[in-house]
Order: sequence, then structure tokens, then C-alpha cells
Amino acid sequence: MAEVLLVHPGGPFWAKKDLGAWSIPKGEVAPGEDTLAAARRELAEETGVEAAPPFLSLGSVVQRGGKTVTAWAAAGDADPAAIASNSFTMEWPPRSGRMQSFPEVDRAAWFSLAQAKQQILEGQRPLLDRLATLLASDVRG
Repeated sequence: MAEVLLVHPGGPFWAKKDLGAWSIPKGEVAPGEDTLAAARRELAEETGVEAAPPFLSLGSVVQRGGKTVTAWAAAGDADPAAIASNSFTMEWPPRSGRMQSFPEVDRAAWFSLAQAKQQILEGQRPLLDRLATLLASDVRG
């Protein structure tokens, strides 16, 4: 049975959100950077996990806010308890003038495909459907 590693975003906005709040590890693609290279870099930055080939392209989706997410799947065996995320700084509480640092990812977990569809952001669910299709065709292939 396939499992999916998802991450929960850090910071105060996401602290009390769970269902529909998790995500694939993702981030910005630098100008001129290959999208697969960016995905591997972001995975390492957000989790400390290094992905190894082969990679299965899951294509792209456009999230509600307009952000395009391009994703790949790879086999792996990461320990969610050992994730090590980079951090970001923001004013918190709002209009307080205080800058605070938060982890970009506050936790990670393995989910079955069915459970991952409940946990993941709505705009990323098609990526899981594509993964399920690829895995089913590989089993039959």
C-alpha cells in the first residue's frame, strides 16, 4: 500500500488547522532553475530529506490563490519525527512591531492515499489522483 509524506505548514496561521491544511513539500522556483531541481531543493529545505531517483512526474496544478505547483513522486523512507525545516520571519502578533521566527514546516507524517486526500490542501488533491493512477498502471504494467 502506497503512503504519501505530507508536511504541515508552520506559523500561527496554520497552528490550529489540520484537515485540508497539509501539503506536499513545495516552494518557489528560482529564475532559470529546473522545476525538478527546485522540488528536490525544497524537499531538503523543508524536511532535511534528500530525494533519490527515479522520479514520477505528477504534473502541475494551480491552487486557489493562483500559485502553480509542479510535483514529483519518489520512493523513500523518511522519519517524520526527524524533519528539520528552515524558518521564516514575520510580524507576530499583527501590527505589534515584533518580528518572530517560525519553522516553515512544523511537522510531517506518512498518510495512506485515502487519508492524504483528506489532509492535503484541496488544490493539491489532483496530484494524489495522478499518483494513484500511476501506481495502479505500474502494478498492472
